[in-house]
Amino acid sequence: MRASLGLRLPKALVKPVLASVFGVALAAASAPGFAADSGKVTIMVGGITKMVYLPAKLAEQLGYFKDEGLNVELLSQPAGVDAENELLAGAVQAVVGFYDHSIDLQSKGKEIQAIVIFGQVPGEVELVNAKSKDTIKSMADVKGKTLGVTGLGSSTNFLTQYLAAKHGIPSSQYSVLPVGADNTFIAAIKQNRIDAGMTTEPTASQLLKTGDAAVLVDMRTMEGTVAALGGAYPASSLYVQRAWLDKHKPEAAKLARAFVKTLKFINTHSAAEIADKMPKDYYGNNKALYVQALQNSLPMYSPDGRMPNGGPETVLKVLAAFNPNVKGKHIDLSKTYTNEFVDQAK
Repeated sequence: MRASLGLRLPKALVKPVLASVFGVALAAASAPGFAADSGKVTIMVGGITKMVYLPAKLAEQLGYFKDEGLNVELLSQPAGVDAENELLAGAVQAVVGFYDHSIDLQSKGKEIQAIVIFGQVPGEVELVNAKSKDTIKSMADVKGKTLGVTGLGSSTNFLTQYLAAKHGIPSSQYSVLPVGADNTFIAAIKQNRIDAGMTTEPTASQLLKTGDAAVLVDMRTMEGTVAALGGAYPASSLYVQRAWLDKHKPEAAKLARAFVKTLKFINTHSAAEIADKMPKDYYGNNKALYVQALQNSLPMYSPDGRMPNGGPETVLKVLAAFNPNVKGKHIDLSKTYTNEFVDQAK
C-alpha cells in the first residue's frame, strides 16, 4: 500500500495512518484526496480471490486493461470496508467492492459512484456450522449465536443484520465476529468460533464439500436473492469518488470498456474455460472444485455492466432497515451510480 504522496510506509504504520486520514475525512468538509496522477490506475479489491470480484483479475488476465492503454495495478484487502477506507484516504483511484457502500457513504456526505456493476445479486451464502445445523434451521434461530462477517461495517455485516431483522432478531440478540474471507473464514468454522457466517465462492463450495457447513441462505442466484431480499440486489461493482470521475472521464470510459468485455467473456464461456484463464494459485490443487464453485456463481454476473432495474431501491431498503447512517436520511440514488460509461462501451 502506498500513501497518497507515493511514499512507502512500514506495514505497522499503514492502518494507523489510514485510520487517522479517514477520521479526518469524515469529520472535515475539505475536498477529497486522490492518489497521485502518475498514469497508473490503482484498484483496491475487497478480496481479490473472491468469485464475486472475479472480473477484476480476469480482465487483467485477458489483457483487456492493456488493450485500452491502461496501466492498472490490482491490490487486495480482505474486506470491502477496508477497500472503501483506502479510496477515501486517497491511496487508490478505484475500488472493486459492493455497490451498497455508495449509499452508505452518501449518508455521510461522501460522493461515491459505481460505474460498472459486476453482480446482479450478492453472490453471498449464509453458511451454518455443521455442529450448529440442528439448532439453526433459519435466520430466525440465530438469537444468542455468533455470526461471522468479513469485517464490521462490511456488506456481509449489512446483509447479516437485515436477514436476522427480517426474522425478528435484532442485532442486540446475537454477536457478530469479523473473520475475513477464504482461509480465515474456513478456520473460524472449523474451530467453532462462529455458529454461522456469510461468505462467497469458492469458500462456500470448499466448506460444503468437506461437510463442515451447510447452506442457510443462498444469494448466488436471482431466485434465491429475491426470496431473501425481495428483489435484485446489485452487489460487486467498480466504484470511484465522484470528484475523481469528473476529472478522469477518459480513464473511466476505458475501465468500463475493459470490464464490459470481461463480463461478455464470462457470459459466453463455460466455467472451465474461465477457470483456464485464472492464475493457477487461485484454485490450488483442486481445479475441479474451483470450476464447480464458478459454475455455481455464473448466474450472479451481469451480462452488460448496467445497473439492474429496481436494484438501487432494494439495496436502500435493506440499508434503511437497520443502518443508523442511512435510516431516515434522504438518499439520491441517481448519484450513487451511472450507466453512462457502460452504455458508451456497448
